[in-house]
Amino acid sequence: MYQLDVKSAFLNGELKEEVYVQQPQGFEIEGQEEMVYKLKKALYGLKQAPKAWYNNIDNYFIEKGFEKSKNEPTLYVKRRGMVDILIVTLYVDDLIFTGNNLKLIEDFRKEMMMRYEMNDLGILHHFLGIEIYQEDDGVFICQKKYAEKILKKFEMFGCNPTDTPLVVNKKLKKEDGGMKVDVSNYRILVGNIFYLTNTRPDIMFAASLLSRFMNDPSHIHLGAAKRVLRYIHGTLDYGIKYESKVESKLIGFCDSDWAGCMDDMKSTSGYVFSLGSGAVSWCSKKQQIVAQSSAKAEYISAGLATQQAIWLKTILEDFGEKQEAVTIHCDNKSAITMAKNPVFHGRTKHIAIKHHFIREAIEDDEVQLSFCKTNDQVADIFTKALPREKIQKLREALGVKEQHMKGENVE
Repeated sequence: MYQLDVKSAFLNGELKEEVYVQQPQGFEIEGQEEMVYKLKKALYGLKQAPKAWYNNIDNYFIEKGFEKSKNEPTLYVKRRGMVDILIVTLYVDDLIFTGNNLKLIEDFRKEMMMRYEMNDLGILHHFLGIEIYQEDDGVFICQKKYAEKILKKFEMFGCNPTDTPLVVNKKLKKEDGGMKVDVSNYRILVGNIFYLTNTRPDIMFAASLLSRFMNDPSHIHLGAAKRVLRYIHGTLDYGIKYESKVESKLIGFCDSDWAGCMDDMKSTSGYVFSLGSGAVSWCSKKQQIVAQSSAKAEYISAGLATQQAIWLKTILEDFGEKQEAVTIHCDNKSAITMAKNPVFHGRTKHIAIKHHFIREAIEDDEVQLSFCKTNDQVADIFTKALPREKIQKLREALGVKEQHMKGENVE
């Protein structure tokens, strides 16, 4: 994977509407101080600038024979013949690209350097706080330096580490009688932890749980957040390892607790998808309705996972990695039965229509639900606090490992 950075990207955008600006202070034309400038191109600070830049580079990619993904507007794919492929993804002014033909990659690099003023950053090493290590046996991503900054910012660097991010069987609630703490500081802390979940799915549930108390946190909530930092300190070198595989098959797990929230008795859904090794997509989210049974909670979680599975499936098809029906593992037989049975009866009539989307996906052979034992349910880590042995087992299943890479990374 390689990286390019566009210099002054927004200045390349062409405006589609009339925009006027005042003359810069100190550079007014004498005798015409009341006059204004009409802009022909975008400037930094204009609300139209990001859209204008995107339109510009989007048109350029289309002219060069790229196909834009219908499911991800910043993803472009270019094919040459039946085998050669070039994949480009855009994030504001940063370009990441890869392919299976070195000539196609070099041609793209040269064309981009001629079209725009760019910095050629070479092989991708560092992107948006994520460190990338590319080796022959796979790719390792982590946020060690970012995690260290968080620990130092909140004066937790050098603290005593813990084996788990949360205390098992300790329920947090909004009104816990604890002394209130600074809201701003708590929000910054939880926000920092949330960004760390980009490479640390093992703390996803903890971050989701802590975010429920943003409006009025207590010292108990803050203590729980600092425990997560202690866990991070003990696992600083951990990240996700994507190993080289001959076949990349999309596999998912979905799970739910039941009435786990002490404030409104709502359940928490969790899912995770992998492509043969490390996790590529995961989620921990409180459900919007109160589930009247564990089967309903699991059924809603399976529906959420199905939506993500279909999106991932279509993205992979853009790469030429066509997938069969995606297998989603669920540990509740009643939920699987409800998903496969299109008949409405007394036990399912209270479930909102939108949650039955999974039935249509199964009939269309987009996904298939498969039963797995609770001990083998990887998504369990996204629904509740777990003991040390279970955390370690599921962390390994997610591909979250300690860094053991040969090459040195550079920013």
